[in-house]
Amino acid sequence: MADQTIYRNLVTGGAGFLGSHLIDRLMKENQEVICLDNYFTGRKRNLAKWIGDPKFELIRHDVTIPIQLEVDRIWHLACPASPVHYQFNPIKTAKTSFLGTYNMLGLARRVGARILLASTSEVYGDPEIHPQPESYRGCVNTIGIRSCYDEGKRIAETLCFDYQRMHNTQIRVMRIFNTYGPRMLSNDGRVVSNFIVQALRGEPLTIYGDGSQTRSFCYVDDLIEGMAQLMNSEHSGPMNIGNPGEFTIRQLAELIKIRINPNLNLIQKPLPLDDPMQRKPVIELARKELGWEPKVSLEEGLDKTISWFKKEVKN
Repeated sequence: MADQTIYRNLVTGGAGFLGSHLIDRLMKENQEVICLDNYFTGRKRNLAKWIGDPKFELIRHDVTIPIQLEVDRIWHLACPASPVHYQFNPIKTAKTSFLGTYNMLGLARRVGARILLASTSEVYGDPEIHPQPESYRGCVNTIGIRSCYDEGKRIAETLCFDYQRMHNTQIRVMRIFNTYGPRMLSNDGRVVSNFIVQALRGEPLTIYGDGSQTRSFCYVDDLIEGMAQLMNSEHSGPMNIGNPGEFTIRQLAELIKIRINPNLNLIQKPLPLDDPMQRKPVIELARKELGWEPKVSLEEGLDKTISWFKKEVKN
């Protein structure tokens, strides 16, 4: 049964893709919400419908700078999550993961709040074990172009568990696998948005490598449900939240082509450095502890996402 308590919720990165969907859910549950965002990848329009609501507050703030607030729960989502954005300023990305998490844990400790860290499947790197359970420690290049994000999230997890051990801070660590849906940025470089935007513009779909690399795609509504259930649970994590359905990049391209323009060509470009070849979550822990598993099929989720992008993308 859902927790009906009214909490003062702080959502960092709340104007972004996942953060704004989380805030929608919290506001619909009549929760109190403070959103922090510096608008690097977040967009104020994602929250436009809540501005002016007495239970909602929007603060422009960078989490690398400490802030004093009175809250019960902290949903720590702040950090650019796509390679295009986190590689734009890799030092800033690393600072956001380390200092941002350090500041939010310090706040949680001071006010006795429970904190959920939005970690990532990227902590597994280019995995040597497939699919990836939470017990797998990863295969990560510490000095590559993706390291600012991969290693940033790994140290963020480390901080969470050290705060739990040293200060009894209530932590929840969630490892997010590829997620898609409305409000993705058209220029974020993620494969779902890339393919949809290219197809809507009548351009060839760009595949990196031969397209045989695999990903597991979770629709945003399923992801937010898992996030909420983990926060309300008594399990610290880390916990994988993602869809275990596995598709090659080429299969994804074909699914999107069929829905938008079957006549489009596919073009190949070299695979980026350290790009993982396989990515698929083991979600047995989420099934056991939360009773959670994704419900939206890739086909259904793509239909909803394409419908949203059609209103966003101009040919």
